[in-house]
Amino acid sequence: MSTPTLTADPTFGLDPYGFAQTHLSDPARAALGRLQAVLDRDIRPMLDEAWETASMPAEILEALISLDLMRPVGVDASEATSSMFSGFRNYVLARTDVSVATLYNAQSGLFRSTVALGGSPAQATELDPRIASFGLRGVFALTEPEHGSDIARGLATTARRDGDAWILDGAKKWIGGAAASEVLAVFARDVDDDAVKAFLVPTDGRGVTVEAIGGKVSLRPMQNAMIRLDGVRVPEESRLQRVNGWHDVSRILRAMRSDVAWIAAGLQAGALEAAVRYVRERRQFGRPLAAFQLVQEKIARMLGNSTSSLGLVVQLSLRQDGGEWADENSALAKMQTARLARETVALAREVLGGNGILLEHEVARFFTDAEAVYSYEGTHEINSLIVGRAVTGSSAFT
Repeated sequence: MSTPTLTADPTFGLDPYGFAQTHLSDPARAALGRLQAVLDRDIRPMLDEAWETASMPAEILEALISLDLMRPVGVDASEATSSMFSGFRNYVLARTDVSVATLYNAQSGLFRSTVALGGSPAQATELDPRIASFGLRGVFALTEPEHGSDIARGLATTARRDGDAWILDGAKKWIGGAAASEVLAVFARDVDDDAVKAFLVPTDGRGVTVEAIGGKVSLRPMQNAMIRLDGVRVPEESRLQRVNGWHDVSRILRAMRSDVAWIAAGLQAGALEAAVRYVRERRQFGRPLAAFQLVQEKIARMLGNSTSSLGLVVQLSLRQDGGEWADENSALAKMQTARLARETVALAREVLGGNGILLEHEVARFFTDAEAVYSYEGTHEINSLIVGRAVTGSSAFT
């Protein structure tokens, strides 16, 4: 009697409940298959050196841009712009590398969502095609050196109206991809009405300084930046017209947390597959590691975490594509998938033993990158409070 074996899909990995098969059309799966082929052939060979040197080769983004993943050939426009398709796109990217997924999502998720949801209809109509083609490269600039979790009340960057323009002063931190972008979507507090507003600021504008952040042990190839704004003058026409308070920023953040939840699910799939590959090949005590009970228990837990995370984000996207966007839903998905990701990558590192800290086996990248995913776009604690408020009806924010 033969032993039943779960087979990993070349594009989506181990998906025992068939989420990708059920929720993506044939053309959408084909488009993501083309993405996976480029990741395997062109991008994966560059990743170890990129991590060692803490640099992102320009060829990586160029290879992704050539696929036109925001407007994939043969995919219906409604599906191409759906939460489900963009989610699986992030999943496939993160299954190979979280820095690569974060780099692409900085444009496709953060910046595109900011303009689409924060700009006027005219601004969104004009800019979205350029954003989708990477004809206009931009990033999302909200977090500040002294304000992360408390950014809603603590945002210190200021905007002062001066005739038909605005003067911006302040600083932003952890802004991914800023050095390679043309525009910063900067959130600042209006000194007159205390409301948060958003502005498209050229990175080469007078008074703008962009400095790379070094010394990272997570997302090493991804270039994060410290940005200083010193009397930066921005015309009123560059203000995103539908951002007029924190409630508008929250509306944008709902979509972004969903993106990160998908990335957290994808990185678990990548760590799991790397671990399975290793334990099948590595022999100890005269037989493959895969044949040991304690190893199989860890692999089973990893698959459980990965599959439940995928099921969670799939259901989240189904609701969002049906028109239901709720802070607590995206916060719950991000909180839970990022928490499970920590456990999954720790188990993957564990079954590899000492080899788990070597880049050549891939698990080390997932292990360190899970720590960044656990914190960005809302820490575990902040997302827990959003969920807790929805469940209890009482806010614990202070």
